[in-house]
Amino acid sequence: MSATYTDAPVSHSLEARGLSVGYRQGKKVLKVAKDIGFTLQKGGLSAIVGVNGAGKSTLLRTLGRVQPPLSGQIFIQGNALGSIRDRDLASQLSLVLTDPIATRNLSVLELVSLGRQPYTNWIGNLAPEDREKIQSAIQTVGLEPLQFKKCYELSDGQLQKVMIARAIAQDTTIILLDEPTTHLDLYHKVQILTLLRDIAHKQGKTIVFTTHEIEMAIQLCDTMLLLDNAGNPFGQPCQLIADKRFDTLFPRDLIQFDADTGAFRVHKSAHDTQK
Repeated sequence: MSATYTDAPVSHSLEARGLSVGYRQGKKVLKVAKDIGFTLQKGGLSAIVGVNGAGKSTLLRTLGRVQPPLSGQIFIQGNALGSIRDRDLASQLSLVLTDPIATRNLSVLELVSLGRQPYTNWIGNLAPEDREKIQSAIQTVGLEPLQFKKCYELSDGQLQKVMIARAIAQDTTIILLDEPTTHLDLYHKVQILTLLRDIAHKQGKTIVFTTHEIEMAIQLCDTMLLLDNAGNPFGQPCQLIADKRFDTLFPRDLIQFDADTGAFRVHKSAHDTQK
């Protein structure tokens, strides 16, 4: 029986309290980020942003129980993450990492079908409901014309859509994605993030992703977690801008944040300005 954290309202889809993430090497502890706290509701798109090495991917992997937290607590629907059985967790949370896919020889349909593994019997037979979920996921991301193609034949953007479709087919409340727009051009970055936002809003999912695309996240996300090792603020983008949280993310002599446009600008020296 899963232990329930009684102070956490059931409406909270994903919650972190006093969380520290990093790695243990023998007796040594490498703390990458600490004092992380946030509460996410269903039906929202959230981004984890920060500079290189801030701990974005480490945090995401910790939320997905790929690695344990150094300290603090994580809750899913009020249940402590560590108390949830693996099979139950697979029906509540899906994870899309940047690790190389070992199954690129599969077709799009076959790879998306793997999302139904938590629900199939021991030999993996797909029931009519499973096939319906798979086709619905393929249609959601617009992959119908490609479903019989091999994954190695796809572009990076198309393959990313396949991974998202697999997560949708898994039919979980929470979807975590690590850098889903890496190696994509501007058009496909916007396409993927807009797709994720639509899925979150229309299907009532809690979707969290890590990204270096801070300006895009400001425009498209409902909430953001800024890993800055100075409080790690969490909130709506407009509130983070009002609180000047982005102003000190990068060295001001090189990059400045324009609160009016929500964009970062390269700081020009006086000499350059006079040219």
